[in-house]
Amino acid sequence: MTLQEWTISELQLMMNTGELTARRLAELYLERIDAIDRNGPKLNSVIETNPDALTIASSLDDERRRGKTRGPLHGIPILIKDNIDTHDQMQTTAGSLALKGHIAPCDAFIVKKLRSAGAMILGKTNLSEWANFRGKRSVSGWSSRGGLTRNPYVLDRSACGSSSGSSAAVAANLCAAAIGTETDGSIICPSQTNSIVGIKPTLGLWSRSGIIPIAHSQDTAGPMARTVADAAILLGALTGVDERDLATRLSKKQAFTDYTQFLDENGLKGARIGVARKMMGTDKRVIKIFESCLDAMRQMEAVIVDPADVPNFKKFGKTEMEVLHYEFKADLNKYLAGTKARVKTMAEVIKFNEENKDRVMPYFGQEHMEIAQEKGSLRDKKYRDALAKNHHLTRKEGIDVTMRKYRLDAIVVPSGGPSWTIDLVNGDANNWDMESTSLAAVAGYPHITVPAGYIFGLPVGISFFAKAWQEPTLIKLTNAFEQATKVRKPPEFLPTANLNL
Repeated sequence: MTLQEWTISELQLMMNTGELTARRLAELYLERIDAIDRNGPKLNSVIETNPDALTIASSLDDERRRGKTRGPLHGIPILIKDNIDTHDQMQTTAGSLALKGHIAPCDAFIVKKLRSAGAMILGKTNLSEWANFRGKRSVSGWSSRGGLTRNPYVLDRSACGSSSGSSAAVAANLCAAAIGTETDGSIICPSQTNSIVGIKPTLGLWSRSGIIPIAHSQDTAGPMARTVADAAILLGALTGVDERDLATRLSKKQAFTDYTQFLDENGLKGARIGVARKMMGTDKRVIKIFESCLDAMRQMEAVIVDPADVPNFKKFGKTEMEVLHYEFKADLNKYLAGTKARVKTMAEVIKFNEENKDRVMPYFGQEHMEIAQEKGSLRDKKYRDALAKNHHLTRKEGIDVTMRKYRLDAIVVPSGGPSWTIDLVNGDANNWDMESTSLAAVAGYPHITVPAGYIFGLPVGISFFAKAWQEPTLIKLTNAFEQATKVRKPPEFLPTANLNL
């Protein structure tokens, strides 16, 4: 059997009919990881495979034979980012040599939910080290433990960060779906750059306990998949109130365990879609693709409100960084204190990195960690004022006021531009001038990106975001858009961009 770009529903059908087993499916994906990720194109997206994968798959097959299936994820191979705790034989390191050998004391809450749903954790994905918040001149997709992840569409281009491994693995069909994490852009950018669907949920929809943190006011994990339907399946399976994460209490009356009920091919009919034109940037190629997306939505009888600009989207950049540095120190220290890792504080991480700089910092430094280490406590007025300003500008005087003023169901903007060439000497050369991620990230609001087109074979996505807990609406809209346009195509692992396209 040759591995195809099967959806989760198609895989379930084949396993129910006996055409495929979970064990054989796991073997197929592991064989593909060997052929593409470690040999062949050498994507380097998977940092570690699960040594128990086939045993777990066989056990799930036994359950199915006894007439027990736990749901739509039963026997489905999922990859998860290497900053999410698993209490098994796999390490949790955030890509850092400082945490090499670290085995988490318990599963993250979302990992417990994943296992309970019958999913088979195939392995862990590489990432930008410390979720891309170590050095100012970072290289997306590079970590001292995992090396460099490449873009499967064009191998000398960035897969974007920090969930680079998760996105590249999904795009290259190394798993059925994956989990990434985001603080600001780390699900949306890699997803759009690798032509997949990424959902950055409302803060608190998924628990953050057991995830190596940057900042609790913005951090969240989320699903990454090749279709909106597959992302919706994963999204619902991992919701739930977690006593270790107070933010999840807010989701009790807002979350659903099944978001596939909102999949609607006619979901754009009558929907009011606002165009954040001032956030679009100036790349005429990206704008052309975006305008074609708007035309497609008009043909589906959506009401396009253009412009529907969001105020204040440029006014919180400095205070966002202030909050991230304060929370990085506090949150990482709290996480490390509960582990058996060799480093117990951010100060010890900085010291380890400096002592091992030839291996850990050959290309860029640790300025963000050093700045964070100098911050005071979360009781500081400077921190509290910055956080309050961020929420005021992105929520009440940002997304909320815009959606109310124009009576919108969602706001759309290009997710990004074509990926930049990997440059280990100078770091990321991202010169996009559009703004797609920070508003929803800082507000803690939901954001979905779906494939929109290609520029010289490099993917470009379109972003849909809205107010808190509006995942059902966004899933309805993005599924309708996806089914009408069917933009995504598999990668061809080109060595460099084909300028004749």
